[in-house]
Amino acid sequence: MKILVAISNVPDTTTKIQFTDGDTKFNAAGVTFVINPYDEWYALVRALEIKEANIAEKVTLIHVGLLESEATIRKGLALGADDAVRIDAESPDAFFVAENIANYAKANGYDLILVGKETINYNGSSVGAMIAGVLDLPFVSLATKLDIAGNKATLENEIDGGTQVVECDLPLVVSCAKGMAEQRIPNMRGIMAARTKPLTVVAATSSNPLTSIKSYKLNPGRTTAKMFTEDNLDELVGLLHTEAKVI
Repeated sequence: MKILVAISNVPDTTTKIQFTDGDTKFNAAGVTFVINPYDEWYALVRALEIKEANIAEKVTLIHVGLLESEATIRKGLALGADDAVRIDAESPDAFFVAENIANYAKANGYDLILVGKETINYNGSSVGAMIAGVLDLPFVSLATKLDIAGNKATLENEIDGGTQVVECDLPLVVSCAKGMAEQRIPNMRGIMAARTKPLTVVAATSSNPLTSIKSYKLNPGRTTAKMFTEDNLDELVGLLHTEAKVI
């Protein structure tokens, strides 16, 4: 069995967000990029666990991005992935990413495709479902557990009031959420080995973005809190009518 893990290159969570070109582009100057945590901690680590259990023979990383993202890909290789593929294109939207990953997966016959539940920069949670849609494969979203036996996968995800158990035949696409696996830290042996692991660069096979970004806007952040006591409840009621916003 071969597993394909899609990873995204995202700004470190401590990054101070800024925009350029009239708020139409993210300002990447001086920003440290990392593997999207949900892709790394849950999707990649679970794929490695499946391989370590001798259920899968190979774990391949795939990323849609430009040359500067290769340092991030190498970290994934340091964690234990066997090889990686970089689709050489800037990713204009989620569908472009999904279609290119799906085209590569279809051409190379993967049994299981894993993605993190969402990226921490766009929080769209859509790429996994789009990959499955392009490939016409089953898709399980926000899975917290994944076990493989033969050609069948058993998965769990959280629903209101309980846990849902799903069984699917392979091939399959899964988005992975908290509970799927635990974070790993690459060791020195893995870091050294990552330098020589294959990283193949291929051209994009799709150029069909469905959306475009018109502008970005920073979250205004928290405003000053207003304190009330039992002596000025009338003022509180008045402000709830005139200033409070329902989100």
